[in-house]
This record gives sequence, C-alpha cells and structure tokens, in this order.
Amino acid sequence: MARRVVTLPGDGIGPEIMAPTLDVLGRLGDFEFEAHPFGGAAIDAHGTALTDETLAACRAADAVLLGAVGGPRWDTTDPAAPRPEQGLLGLRKGLGLFANLRPVRPLPALYDASPLRRERIEGTDLLVVRELTGGIYFGQRAREDGRAYDTCDYSVGEIERIARVGFRSARSRVTSVDKANVLETSRLWRETVGRVHGDEFPQVQLEHLLVDNAAMQLIAAPRHFDVILTENLFGDILSDEAAMLTGSIGLLPSASLGDEGTPGVFEPVHGSAPDIAGTGRANPLAMLLSAALMLRHGFGMQDEAAALESAVDRALESGLRTADLGGDATTEQAMRAVLEHL
Repeated sequence: MARRVVTLPGDGIGPEIMAPTLDVLGRLGDFEFEAHPFGGAAIDAHGTALTDETLAACRAADAVLLGAVGGPRWDTTDPAAPRPEQGLLGLRKGLGLFANLRPVRPLPALYDASPLRRERIEGTDLLVVRELTGGIYFGQRAREDGRAYDTCDYSVGEIERIARVGFRSARSRVTSVDKANVLETSRLWRETVGRVHGDEFPQVQLEHLLVDNAAMQLIAAPRHFDVILTENLFGDILSDEAAMLTGSIGLLPSASLGDEGTPGVFEPVHGSAPDIAGTGRANPLAMLLSAALMLRHGFGMQDEAAALESAVDRALESGLRTADLGGDATTEQAMRAVLEHL
C-alpha cells in the first residue's frame, strides 16, 4: 500500500528542489504525492498562508514534505497582513508538532568549506532538539500606546515531553540550554528537565548551559555536544548558528514530530532564496536529506534513509559543489550526482 505524502513546495526555490526529490523517493519506495499551495503561494491564491483544506490534507497524510516559504514580496510590518511564516506556525500547531530535530554533522569532504578551522569542527556530530509549539512565538502579543510585548509561556507538560525526546535521542549526553539566571520560564525549564532526567533517564549525562555560553561553545568546542535540548526561540537561533559548522545552511535537514501516529513535517532548514529562484542553481541536498529523515522517522525505512544519506555523502566526496559550496554545479547536476551513488 502506497504511503501518502502531502507536498508543500512553497515559494522561491521550494518547487525547484521539491520536484526532483520526489523522483528520487519514487526509486526508494511506493508513495502517493499530493501537492498543495503553502506560504506565499497560498497567500497569493487564497489570502492565507495555510488554508483549512491544506491543513486537513496534512492531517490525513502519513507525512508532510515541505520546500521553503517566504520572500520580499510578502514582507510587511503590518500586523494584520498575512505572512508566509504564519503557515509554518499554523501547521506545527495544527498537527501538534512539538519536537524539531536538526542534525548537524560536517562532512570531511566539506571541512574546508566551513568558516571554522578544520581542526575545530572535525568529528562534530550533534543534534539540536528544539521545542516547537510553546514559548514566545506562541504567547500573547500586542501593540498599545507606543509599546509592544511578546509573552514567553511554558507549562511543565510541554517541557516534560520535549525533554523526553532529547534524552531518548542522546548517545551519552544532553546539554539543556536556557537563560535561568534571568527568565522565570527558564527556571521552570531547568527544574523540569532535571526532574525528568533523575526520574527517567539517569543513565544519560545532563549538563545545563546558559544560552549565551552555549552560543560561544558551539563555535569554540562543537565536538563537545551530543544533544542540545532547548526552547523555541533559543533553538531557532542556535540551530542556524550550528548550520555554519557544515559550511552551508544548504546542507541541513530537519524533522518536526508530534505524538505517535501524528504525521511529521520534514523540511530543509534554509529559506526560499528568492535571489536565485528560477536560475537552476539551488542546492537540493538539504531537501534530499530531509526526505531521508522522512524515510527514517516517518516510515521506519532505515535502510532506504541510510542509502540516500550515503549517496549524498559520496556525491560530495566525489567533488560535487553547488554555488553555495564554492562550485558551479546546477540543481540538475547535483541530483544526477546523487542518483549515480544511490
């Protein structure tokens, strides 16, 4: 029986990297793909970044594969105007996706592409586990009398469930990142993570870092980290910082997961890159690696996921370089290089 995948190509380079990725997936399994407009494309067509029809289709699917959203044509400071990013927040909330996983593993073939020295990043293999449906992104917000506010809000239950994901994902150590010297939500975070650790995962080492120190240590000693567990805003920032260890954000995939039985959303970390949209120069590797995460976490297809990840690794080892990696390979050439190793 074919597995049902809703595809949300989105904006900019999203459709350009989505289409060839579906061709690759077709070689690895039996899938039914159903495309829906999302982000800016949905705003243009329907006046909203996420329609009720699209959300219902995602809920009924086995997994969701997302390209990229956003672009200058939809940028606005008008709080009443629809924005493409609202589609992402609505999708995460609507599907109950509370855990975002972002693996960061610089490849030896690309050590010299990183802005950090080779000896600094060599052997780095970490996972950022970011809480996705709480915190300041979903708290109350308003403007009034020349002031504005955004409320950071977390419950014990929200922290417990993301902590369990972090501990289950760890090989040996979880680094919990907060700002407990200032924020009350961070004090609750630290207390709750510590209790879950002691009650359920005492075999895993736990350390606490303040977010500013964590940002420094990611650059100074990235090999130190196994799992970085943190809340929504800090995770958004730290995972993009960690992306530069690989040399390009165009290489990083992500998985957003909820409770068992809930379809996950799998997407590259990079944006819609409107400056190169339509030129055929987009790097499709993060999209392919996101598809590999879908195979692994969405369908339990471990061998197929490993085969796709290995094909990407070997294509890079064989010299594949897109523009963001200092080369001139086109999207089509990159896909062909991966297929040769699949």
